Amino acid sequence: MSTFESIILALIQGFTEFLPISSSAHLILPSQLLGWEDQGLAFDVAVHVGTLLAVMLYFRQEVGQLIVNWFASLRGQHNAHSRLAWLIIWATIPAGLAGLFGSDLVENAARSALVIATTTVVFGLLLWFADARASQRQGIEQLTLRQAIFVGIAQALALIPGTSRSGITMTAGMMLGLTKTDAARFSFLLSIPIIIMAGGYQGLKLVQTPEPVAWLPVVVGMVTSFIAAYVCIHVFLQVISRMGMLPFVIYRLALGALLFFWFI
Repeated sequence: MSTFESIILALIQGFTEFLPISSSAHLILPSQLLGWEDQGLAFDVAVHVGTLLAVMLYFRQEVGQLIVNWFASLRGQHNAHSRLAWLIIWATIPAGLAGLFGSDLVENAARSALVIATTTVVFGLLLWFADARASQRQGIEQLTLRQAIFVGIAQALALIPGTSRSGITMTAGMMLGLTKTDAARFSFLLSIPIIIMAGGYQGLKLVQTPEPVAWLPVVVGMVTSFIAAYVCIHVFLQVISRMGMLPFVIYRLALGALLFFWFI
């Protein structure tokens, strides 16, 4: 992989990890259109680390409160922060189980242009419906355990390429009545354990693979994905507070149409 390729792929990963537009739908384009080879495990781990550092740094105060108060809850000291931390843990379980038992099936049966094009459009329309029709009057502090698990089950659907993890969790959050910004906040916080698990799994596979690593593209990819993801989170929260999800819905529909036209 060249440095140029690593920058482009890391930018795609960094921007699409947190936007509701599906990273898998975008990551197939360079390989299909330009004939680029698979980036390899080391690069995958690097860009996951980059995006993880970005979301943790952006929400560093909140993440710190969640961690400290979660440990305090183990000693019987409970508050709103420890409650939210437990909700994130419970909401992560469905996606963790889906990844553990269903990733190979999805990888073999659902990673096609037709599936990605279809899910890009279908879940884009669901995002539009939630944005336009849901009440959106509830704050993240009012989430119940049942609602958090519902968002977690929705997150598990993101195993299907083209769904968009951030898109489906924001859709589920808004359908439950969360405001746009709180649905996005919960989605971003919920991404932290998922990225840790995905990166850890890939890191374990990397350790077990004896192939040599080209470190320059890996380091460039990590730094680029970190910068792209951090900027993306900040801009996205500004956009949805003013314009809602409609720009991303339109983009998803256009991307889905392009995928249908180009690959099918």
